[in-house]
Amino acid sequence: MISVNERAFKIAKEMSKRANELNIKSHRLRNDSTVIDCGINASGSYAAGALFIKACMGGLVTVAIRNGVIKGKTFSFVDVATKHAAIACLGSQKAGWKIEVGDYVAMGSGPARALAKKPRDVFERIRYEDDCEYGVIALESNRLPDERVTKNIANACGITPANLTALVAPASSLVGSIQISGRVVETALHKLDELRYDTTKILHASGVAPIAPVMGDEMATVGATNDSIIYYGSVVLTVDEFDEIFEKLPSECSSDYGGLFCDILRDARGDFYKIDPNVFAPAEVRVKEVKSRREYHFGRLNADVLMRSYGVG
Repeated sequence: MISVNERAFKIAKEMSKRANELNIKSHRLRNDSTVIDCGINASGSYAAGALFIKACMGGLVTVAIRNGVIKGKTFSFVDVATKHAAIACLGSQKAGWKIEVGDYVAMGSGPARALAKKPRDVFERIRYEDDCEYGVIALESNRLPDERVTKNIANACGITPANLTALVAPASSLVGSIQISGRVVETALHKLDELRYDTTKILHASGVAPIAPVMGDEMATVGATNDSIIYYGSVVLTVDEFDEIFEKLPSECSSDYGGLFCDILRDARGDFYKIDPNVFAPAEVRVKEVKSRREYHFGRLNADVLMRSYGVG
């Protein structure tokens, strides 16, 4: 059985060793848990963002960062590809664990979820479990966790705090923006899982999304990072047999489609759960059917809305 935590631990260890080169900071807390700051008191880097994605997906992904052009403007893009889509995305990368310890709140993702079974029903559907003495959690937060937080996470994972590594990056940071765009395939898998499609049938998945510029305003940054996927994320799924459910995948199926995500979030008063879940999806999806060798295409890239989101004329 593949262990996403064992694979991610090796990546996190590499990040700690290369901290100066990657422009990140790694330190141990008093309970010997490791915290890797990728964007709070550290500037981060593209290389750190790529490694963050790899660790978050349990090492079951290839990641590449390249330049691309949208409406005559050059932006960086992140490409991800995996042949273990259900495990890498739903069993690891999915932001499915809200961490609340005292006044510390963060969205938790990454392979440690597989140890804590957060949420349990997802792991039951993809028929995956991990058994590892090490755990790696990815936290989207503007604050670094303390010993209480890492102890709480370690206890939920059934490991010692000394064997826990926490990667931390706020959305309003370079690494934060990169890792959110790196979730382009995960948004497709998440939506398919919500539609109760058996995601273990996906033979291969790849995706690409632009990396949003980091802005001074946090709400605008959160909006731009999500808009990168909603309006310009492109995913390719390879399956043995096509299912009509794929037609429901693109973000344009949402009633909120067309609006800037920061405005949608403001209207929902900052509550993600009040937003139409159909909007959390890539802009376009191509499905390749192995049996017939046919390719299906749904959705479209929307450069106009994306450029408004990025504040580019």
